[in-house]
Amino acid sequence: MGLRIQNNIAALNTHRQLVISDASLSRSLERLSSGFRINRAADDAAGLSVSMKFRAQIRSLQQGFRNAGQATSLLQVAEGGADQISNILSRMKELATQAASSNTTASDRTNIATEVDTLESEIDRIARSTKFGGTKLIDGTFGSTGVSAFGALIVANNVNSVDVSNASALTTFNVAITTSTGFTTVTINDQSGTTQAISVTINTIDEGSTQTLNFSNLGISVVVNADFDETTTNSASGDLVTGALGASKFQVGNENNADNQISFSLGDLTVAGLSVNVDVGNLSGAQTALTTIDSAITTLANKRSEIGVAQNRFGFASANLATSIENITAAESVIRDADLAFETINFTKSQILTQAGISILAQANLAPRSVLSLLG
Repeated sequence: MGLRIQNNIAALNTHRQLVISDASLSRSLERLSSGFRINRAADDAAGLSVSMKFRAQIRSLQQGFRNAGQATSLLQVAEGGADQISNILSRMKELATQAASSNTTASDRTNIATEVDTLESEIDRIARSTKFGGTKLIDGTFGSTGVSAFGALIVANNVNSVDVSNASALTTFNVAITTSTGFTTVTINDQSGTTQAISVTINTIDEGSTQTLNFSNLGISVVVNADFDETTTNSASGDLVTGALGASKFQVGNENNADNQISFSLGDLTVAGLSVNVDVGNLSGAQTALTTIDSAITTLANKRSEIGVAQNRFGFASANLATSIENITAAESVIRDADLAFETINFTKSQILTQAGISILAQANLAPRSVLSLLG
């Protein structure tokens, strides 16, 4: 055989095998210490891509699960307020029954009427103060969606915008714009009879400018432009609706579509919403009140039923989310997590090969020394 000392081919070959064994040992150590089969894209590029999508989906579903839990808590708060209103209506029914009897004196009816009026005020107080995270739930404003303004009336009379963010929700205001000598006046009144008017002197707004008319008593502001005070319209009127009852949406899935959202609305449980403003101060009024209160109890029962339906729906959604999270996590685990038993086998093999490689490399490095015997 040839004996060469410039290039130790056997040592080079042994070194190459040792590098492979050492890389395999390092990879096994990394997987065993991290618990992951994929620690970088080079480990499995396609698997990492799928795993990242699964991870994002899992985290989104976990938040959806928390959203469902919060929605259930919100509904429980609303249910608590509705329950107390139910108790009040039962008491009002009892009092109206007493007042509707001829053996009740006028003085007694006056006292009964006083208590009924107080109970009505308490219904409104409960409806307005029942909140979840600062959001009112059962006063008719929950799920209120945006503003519906008086459309053509704005365009025709050079009104730029209307801000009703501070106005009473679910209220219709009447807006009238009139022009008289030297003034253009905007008058707004609400359903309770509160009226406020603001006049703008004609030709006082600079061209290209605007002026804000603040109807502070009503919580409304109107922005008009320079052409507003020059309008030739003698009068115009229309309605301004500050909100429309809609459904609040709770995201319980990982996609932006209706199948991943649950919508529900909560009814107006105020005295006005239940139509339970009664007068039991006289016999006929008390008798009429019996029917009115019965109707309010029916309305309240329907609203509470809707709350219960929504609670049950969120319960089923939460159970489904929990199952989905578990199964998708299992799928992600198969792709990304390390099989420790299998990695232990690889680790042991790589460890033995590395140790053997080091030993053989030492022997390969000694082999060229045999040439010295020829030079002896």
